[in-house]
Amino acid sequence: KYTKFSICYYRINSLDQKTSIYSRLENVAIPSGEENKTAALSYDYRIMPLENTSSTGMYYCTVKWNDIQKMGKGVFVLVRDTGYINTSYGWEILVTLTVLLAVLCITTTALLLWKRKVLCPRRNQPNILRQEVETQLPSASPPPPPVYD
Repeated sequence: KYTKFSICYYRINSLDQKTSIYSRLENVAIPSGEENKTAALSYDYRIMPLENTSSTGMYYCTVKWNDIQKMGKGVFVLVRDTGYINTSYGWEILVTLTVLLAVLCITTTALLLWKRKVLCPRRNQPNILRQEVETQLPSASPPPPPVYD
């Protein structure tokens, strides 16, 4: 009784108009020993191509036996114009942040090295300053040794 059935695919648009898409008849053979058992069969159908935005709506599947009709939950399909491009800025943001951080690191390193050059005297510079101080002091008493020596 339940081996012969029909499967219908259809769409209901925003105006509640039903448009049939595809239907087919099925005749499933029951293997011996499997009688009076519940069986679940899967039937896939691809709707390709969706022509235009008027294809937007709820898509349903209905199975009809002689006296029983079962309807699926449906799936909503939104069709957009062909000019629409789904933009993803993930890689662009990652590359931009990496370049920005690299530039900041290089700039900071350059500033620190420049600051060090300006603030820290060269090794022979303290000797030059010490010689200038020694020439200005009176020769009567020896100068005290510098604290940093």
